[in-house]
Amino acid sequence: DPPERPNGHNTTNANANANSTIIESFQLWATTGESCPQGTIPVRRTTEEDILRASSIRRFGRKLKNSIRRTRRDSSSSDHEHAVGYVLGQQFFGAKASLNVWTPRVANLYEFSLSQIWVISGSFGNDLNTIEAGWQVSPELYGDSHPRFFTYWTTDAYQATGCYNLLCSGFVQTNNRIAIGAAISPISTYRGRQFDISILVWKDPKRGHWWLEFGPGLLVGYWPSFIFSQLRNHANMVQFGGEIVNTRPSGFHTATQMGSGHFAGEGFGKASYFRNLQVVDWDNNLLPTSNIRLTADHSNCYDIRGGNNNAWGNYFYYGGPGRNVRCP
Repeated sequence: DPPERPNGHNTTNANANANSTIIESFQLWATTGESCPQGTIPVRRTTEEDILRASSIRRFGRKLKNSIRRTRRDSSSSDHEHAVGYVLGQQFFGAKASLNVWTPRVANLYEFSLSQIWVISGSFGNDLNTIEAGWQVSPELYGDSHPRFFTYWTTDAYQATGCYNLLCSGFVQTNNRIAIGAAISPISTYRGRQFDISILVWKDPKRGHWWLEFGPGLLVGYWPSFIFSQLRNHANMVQFGGEIVNTRPSGFHTATQMGSGHFAGEGFGKASYFRNLQVVDWDNNLLPTSNIRLTADHSNCYDIRGGNNNAWGNYFYYGGPGRNVRCP
């Protein structure tokens, strides 16, 4: 059954904005007009080379346990660094945002750079449940440096459950035009045209499943409610923003970039952004975020700055170059 979309959600005007230099981005493989027959879905092939690149077979297609930004300042021992906006203190039934797509430089095979939405429930112990979607550059996972549309989920704080994309059972894809894990095209350029994607995750009030929408109203599929424990009912936190892995190559901070590789202060056309930040409430209404908090683990390496206006609603710029004179 198709889900009941949130009230206030306009798919025909999904990319309406006051700035004509922003255009909706899509997927490279689909630019030829190719799609899959009705009743089938496109699945990115996992090759022998993909498996051999992984740090271990057990970890293939999985994130590490510390790949989420906790609200307290305990990130100093973590090799994952974040610049995020987050809301908490209420019950959330979904989240939506538009974010521009870049090709950040990733310094080595075992690091990645991503920008995503997190829908979170549970404590930050072993009961943590998350649903995640966005774009990422991950040489280990994909064997190249293209930004790719991805999904993720876990029910035990990234320990044994969940995975990227369709690398394990869990997410049920229903769309024959979207390939999860496929390269996004076109992408934003510094001082040039900006291309963004719109992502909506929400809980269908009819069936209770968590649905994913990509771009101009395209339903990608859903996470069945029964695979979750804490997220079976609702989320208690939503995060938007960027994450990188810092393996400290040669003992220095990594030069892996977040977002565009430029700091938030450079603004439009230069820095990465999230715009039109929204959440879904208990009555399936899509509402602007309120009381959003912004935080960066190491602001000399990657930072974040927020704002609000009529065209973009709640928004923020974020990202950075990683290693620099102030981030040794």
